[in-house]
Amino acid sequence: MSEYAIIVAGGKQHRVTTGGQLKVDLMAGLKKGDSVTFDQVLLSKNSSGTQVGTPLVSGAKVTATVVDNGEDGEGFKDKKVIVFKKRRRHGFHKKQGHRQRYTILKVDSLG
Repeated sequence: MSEYAIIVAGGKQHRVTTGGQLKVDLMAGLKKGDSVTFDQVLLSKNSSGTQVGTPLVSGAKVTATVVDNGEDGEGFKDKKVIVFKKRRRHGFHKKQGHRQRYTILKVDSLG
């Protein structure tokens, strides 16, 4: 039976397990090795059973350590996504690129 929790980080829900890595939207100002605590736990499953929050599980916390937040602390850059818009027969085309910045975390404990 595996332990896991569902948490809210950056407005999104993530399923986390102890020792697993998690890629969340940029958490500015953090350095490698810093500790982060998430107290918005929606569901927690362990050997004693499953706890479903209404909307949050009371007293549950997830702690994680920053693995990578970029050299300048402004996030790990993901692959570039190309957005290309075109209207045929009108001579209109537009090309844009976007690189999302993330913070990579390693989950230390569920509780």
